[in-house]
Amino acid sequence: MDNKDAEKLFFIPFNTGGHWLLLAINPIREIVYYLDSLENDWTTYPDMKVLIDTVLQAFRAQRDIQTSRRGANSITWIKVACPQQRNQIDCGYFMLRFMRDTLALGRLKIPTDYFEEFKCAFYTKDQVDEIKEEWCQFMIELNVCS
Repeated sequence: MDNKDAEKLFFIPFNTGGHWLLLAINPIREIVYYLDSLENDWTTYPDMKVLIDTVLQAFRAQRDIQTSRRGANSITWIKVACPQQRNQIDCGYFMLRFMRDTLALGRLKIPTDYFEEFKCAFYTKDQVDEIKEEWCQFMIELNVCS
C-alpha cells in the first residue's frame, strides 16, 4: 500500500473448505466485517480468524504503530446480518452480491444490519440470477473462457 494511512475497505472472499463467505477489512481501524449467508459466526472458523488477525497485526507492525499489550487484541470483528441463502449451493453468488452491493455504495463502513438499500432476509431467485449474469459477463469480458 503506497498510502498506508488512507482508509480503505479490502474484500477477502474466503472459502472455508466447502462454503464461501465474505470478509471486508478496514485495516486502519482494524475492523473485520463478517458476512456469511449461512449465518454462522466467525468462531465457527477459528483458523480463518487467526489468519486474518495475524495479517492485521503484521499490517500494524509495518505501519510502526506501538500498542499496549491490551491494544494488541484490539481487532474488532463485526458480524453483519445479511441476506441468507435457502439452499446449500448459492454461497459463492451471495458472497459476490455482498461485495458488489458494498462497492456500489462506496462506503467504508458496513452496518451490522446490512445496508438499508439492499436489506432483505433472502435474495430472490431474480437477485441471485442477476449476480450470476454479471459474473458470466465479467468472465466473458476478461476472455477467461476462450
